[in-house]
Amino acid sequence: MATETSLILFKPDAIENNVVGTVLARFQSEGFIIRGIKMMQLDDAILTEHYSHVADKPFFPEITEFMSRTPVIALALEGNDVIDRVRNLLGPTNSNEAPEGTIRGDFGKDMMVNVCHASDGPDAAAAEIARFFKDDELFSY
Repeated sequence: MATETSLILFKPDAIENNVVGTVLARFQSEGFIIRGIKMMQLDDAILTEHYSHVADKPFFPEITEFMSRTPVIALALEGNDVIDRVRNLLGPTNSNEAPEGTIRGDFGKDMMVNVCHASDGPDAAAAEIARFFKDDELFSY
């Protein structure tokens, strides 16, 4: 098992529905370590960079509107195989397909309103963590 760090973004629906603590507790119960956590309002520049892979799609304005509706909570989470394990805890991206007992199955609504974003691989995690955290905002202990 490799020790990794993943980025998780608690999306506006998690903030509005007051489930951040419940979801964070699920991550912590797996033994993951918080390396960084902060609340922030996402602007057009960071949203365009983060969603560059779909910036030319017709639904991109809907994503930016949703993701800037409230602040989000950015979380850098460390643990053995954390990337795959977090994605398994979350369930499929489409909450309608996520089984009960997964985070998205329990709290999500659809493809976009799905509680959290999570890095999908080590390269993405490194880029995303650098996008949302400065070096002095990440801690090891």
